[in-house]
Amino acid sequence: MKQKQSPLSGGTIFRIFREAKPHWGWMVGFIIFIALTALFDSTSTYFSKDLIDKGVVPKDLDQVKFYAWRIGILYLANSISIFFFIFCAGRLGEWLQSDLREKLFNHLQGLSFSFFDKTSSGWLLSRITSDTRRIAELASWMFLDSIWGVFNIITALIFMLTINWKLGLIVMAMMPLLVFLAVKFKSHIIGEYRKVRSINSEITTAYSESISGVRVVKALNKQEANLENFNGITGRMYQASYKAAWLSAIFLPMVQLITSLAVAAIIWYGGWNVQIGGLTIGGLRAFIAYVTFMLWPIQELSRVFSEMQQSIASAERVFSLLDTQADIQDKQGALEQASFQGQIQYNQVDFYYKKNQPIFKGFNLTVQPGETIAIVGPTGGGKTTLVNLLTRYYEPQNGEILIDGRDYRDYSQQALQSRIAVVLQKPHLFSGTVRDNILYGRLDATEEEMIQAAQKGCAHGMVLSLPKGYDEEIGEEGTLLSLGQKQLISLARTILADPDIIIMDEATSSIDTLTEKKIQMAMASLLEGRTSFIIAHRLSTIRDAHRILVIEDGRIKEEGSHSELLRAEGHYHQLYTSQFRQDRTQESHLLD
Repeated sequence: MKQKQSPLSGGTIFRIFREAKPHWGWMVGFIIFIALTALFDSTSTYFSKDLIDKGVVPKDLDQVKFYAWRIGILYLANSISIFFFIFCAGRLGEWLQSDLREKLFNHLQGLSFSFFDKTSSGWLLSRITSDTRRIAELASWMFLDSIWGVFNIITALIFMLTINWKLGLIVMAMMPLLVFLAVKFKSHIIGEYRKVRSINSEITTAYSESISGVRVVKALNKQEANLENFNGITGRMYQASYKAAWLSAIFLPMVQLITSLAVAAIIWYGGWNVQIGGLTIGGLRAFIAYVTFMLWPIQELSRVFSEMQQSIASAERVFSLLDTQADIQDKQGALEQASFQGQIQYNQVDFYYKKNQPIFKGFNLTVQPGETIAIVGPTGGGKTTLVNLLTRYYEPQNGEILIDGRDYRDYSQQALQSRIAVVLQKPHLFSGTVRDNILYGRLDATEEEMIQAAQKGCAHGMVLSLPKGYDEEIGEEGTLLSLGQKQLISLARTILADPDIIIMDEATSSIDTLTEKKIQMAMASLLEGRTSFIIAHRLSTIRDAHRILVIEDGRIKEEGSHSELLRAEGHYHQLYTSQFRQDRTQESHLLD
């Protein structure tokens, strides 16, 4: 899916600070303390001028003590203000980063299923982690450095003009040239950093896929191929990073060259003024101090400016994600609560993933409340798409889907999907305990209700056999459990949720025969009295379905009960007898 491009840098920066609006107090706080710090710095330098001219040169000890005390007090006040602006900036950055990550997470929950089909997990992880961190740094530390530098330059210029306006004008003359350089380099640097951020997503994806698919990689001996592909990605990132660094490296010396020429001119002109009495020794010393005082923030601003380009590129990508709209939207006034008897109608449904490549064309189907519908057929025939339409992971381009005689778009997606449960072939469990995962079906359930759900799902005995029972840690995605154990926990979770409609998507296709019997018992308890769809390759699991649909090329080729379809001796009969012979052959090999 192609994300919407955010506005260019100026609009992006404005939006970053708009995101920080809830924490404006911290921002105002550090701006105030930065201004005070710059004022204290410049004032102490000015007092050092008076210390030399009124105390050191005439050897007046009282004046030396007087100005020394003033400078000491300013240094103390300066230390306090530095502490507070760093504290405020740190708090602002952490709050903003936390807010952005929470906002992104919530936004992702509302995006349509199709978005995740077309967007890599690495791309998303990069947005939520490194990009949000860079945005927070821009709004806090980079903004802090920029404001500090600007205030330092302004206060230094004011004091320089007070000391000698002609020398002050020499310093001011170099400012337009520095601004011109900054604007000139800006577009080139940010363009390269955009490439860096884009390639960084590819690197994150490569890492994620290599880790999650490590077994396949090793089984197929693809380590060298993966490494070659990864080297290609990192090579492109190196080239983009190198060019950005090269441009930044040119920018900084040019800034230093211009400021150095200005310092040389000031020293020459100021020394001549001292000789003719137009400038005091303390004034010249203070003037040089102000120039060197300005040189540091100018150099820092150039560094911050380069880093800011990276942060702006990150911000554009984060905001492009936040601006992405869900393909499926709830209509205005959609019902937020739902309870279904379970009658389902597909009326003249058209659906396609790509234009001119229809999966369904004028598809019709009626399912009665409490009816169990088994769906079989060749891969790519539309089995999973049929139930994905029912859950509104996708919506038909034409036609309608009714539940209990009402268009299912009258309900919000949350209301609809909370009453439809999907049990997958490879159940997804979350890191935590067995208890946490079963209670995920209904967070407010009691301990007794949870155990009853586990008993109905034939999972209770299995759970008690674990060392810590319901408090057993299952690892990330349930890696510490077998597939059968995960499926039993998933069924118990679904039973606890008490849905009105059940979808079983090949829930037993990867389970051993002994575990399959337990799962079938759990399924019988789960499906009792509910409208259900069972997608199955193992046809022995659907013999008791009320109706079996053979779907091929988006159409119902055959329809009926198990016995009716066998008698018809059509496609289902061929599938069943072929699979029956395979099962018998495997059993005979096991006996041998």
